[in-house]
Amino acid sequence: MKIRNRLNPSNPCFSFEFFPPKTDEGAANLMKTLEELAPLEPGFVSVTYGAGGSTRDRTLSLVTEMKRTTGIEAMAHLTCVGHTREELEEIIDRLFEAKIENILALRGDPPMGEKAFVPVPGGLSYAAELVELIRQRDHTICLGGACYPEGHIETASREQDLKNLKAKVDAGLDFIITQLFFDNAFYFDFVERARRVGINIPIVPGIMPITNYEQLNRFVRMCGATVPMRLSLQLEKVKDNADAIIQLGVAHATVQCMELLSRGVPGIHFYTLNRSPATRMIVSALRSRA
Repeated sequence: MKIRNRLNPSNPCFSFEFFPPKTDEGAANLMKTLEELAPLEPGFVSVTYGAGGSTRDRTLSLVTEMKRTTGIEAMAHLTCVGHTREELEEIIDRLFEAKIENILALRGDPPMGEKAFVPVPGGLSYAAELVELIRQRDHTICLGGACYPEGHIETASREQDLKNLKAKVDAGLDFIITQLFFDNAFYFDFVERARRVGINIPIVPGIMPITNYEQLNRFVRMCGATVPMRLSLQLEKVKDNADAIIQLGVAHATVQCMELLSRGVPGIHFYTLNRSPATRMIVSALRSRA
């Protein structure tokens, strides 16, 4: 199933993102998490693409196994990091052969310990180039990409970031998923700006339930997302209470999602961090209010 056919404001879908574990035990736990989330009937799931060879291979195998064993549509992330053009072509062909119909095409973050993205000799520098490469090999695949409501942390301005996004969309994207955000105003403003420059494909909001105070701070530093002052103060008060952090995070994300759904988003993509409880609570609450 092509994900683009599942993104519909009149019947929005929920989707879940996982990262590839480094061990067989971790992979087994991930499949258990997916089993716990399956009753929520996700529109699709996705698996990120690590910087190392072992996790990259696991991404491909996990996506294939998820689709085969659960029947849930699975999307593979693919990045330019560490690959030549020829290597990327081989990976794309492997995905086609495995009957994976959906790919999230990304430039990718610099490997751990490196401050800037540098393509390998013969590699690609931008996500738009990866989109073009995939389209050259198959025009029927459903392609997603990433977007940044608050602007990409490496880009000088939101205007330039939007120009970069337009180049990716024009290269052949079918939909885009946002970076995580905690203030819906950034999402709605971004959608307006995107529509003004001719980006008319579905824009799926990405939501990360807050479950850990220190983890939240790491993510915010990495991606530049803004935590609203009121939420930040509330979190600061309970930062040493793990249960209270989760309750507050679930409550905030649920309110976010309710507003997003009421204003016609085509779906909501949850960054699960390979855990199910918080996401299950949020989606269950949303379905009970439908």
